[in-house]
Amino acid sequence: MNKSIIINGTVLVLIAIILGAFGAHTLEKHLTPDDLKTFEVGVRYQMYHGLAFLILGMNADKVQFSLKLPIRLIFAGLILFSGSIYFLAIQEMLGVSMKFLGPVTPLGGALMIIGWIIFLVKIIRSKH
Repeated sequence: MNKSIIINGTVLVLIAIILGAFGAHTLEKHLTPDDLKTFEVGVRYQMYHGLAFLILGMNADKVQFSLKLPIRLIFAGLILFSGSIYFLAIQEMLGVSMKFLGPVTPLGGALMIIGWIIFLVKIIRSKH
């Protein structure tokens, strides 16, 4: 078990639930359907990765390698990916242009992909 990964996963899930409820009950009155759908993509990715962190954290003692690098890359990527999506979706409601965040979203996605690839390679190379 890795307590810090479990804590991060729990916080990600908790915030995803809060943001999902906020989107469904508050933002739907203020956002276009497309912007709300975009916001929900960020929530969905955050929830999936929070759950994955919970699973990885609870099973960390079963792997024979460090999860530090893949977890850090995935976490950083998720913050950039979902965070930029949240702000891009609500930019009109805020009355502030957040278009500069456009390139941040794919950068976050790339970091998540790299983190998962590193995890996969480590699993494949492990002897257990």
